[in-house]
Amino acid sequence: MKDSALVVAGMATLSAGTYAFRLSGQALRARITFPPRAAKLLEAAAVIMLAALVATTALTEGHGFSGFARPAGVLVAGVLAWRKAPFIVVLAAAVVTALLRILGVA
Repeated sequence: MKDSALVVAGMATLSAGTYAFRLSGQALRARITFPPRAAKLLEAAAVIMLAALVATTALTEGHGFSGFARPAGVLVAGVLAWRKAPFIVVLAAAVVTALLRILGVA
């Protein structure tokens, strides 16, 4: 019982902190301005961080390579999203991954 109370308290604390952090961004947005060059770098940093997250998730599982099926599915999803395909079509990436795994490509 003590452990679950600690978990709930931790979740409540993290939730409150996340909410406060997001609220502060909205509240300070009008008060803080960045130079145009810094704003451009921050936008680029967000894209780079997202790309790194996608690459890490797509290429690794545990401490090793995830196999070829998952990166192939992510590649299909990326191409379809780049071509502005509807989201339901982008789900075809999951089908590609599943088919490759059924065929034993792993």
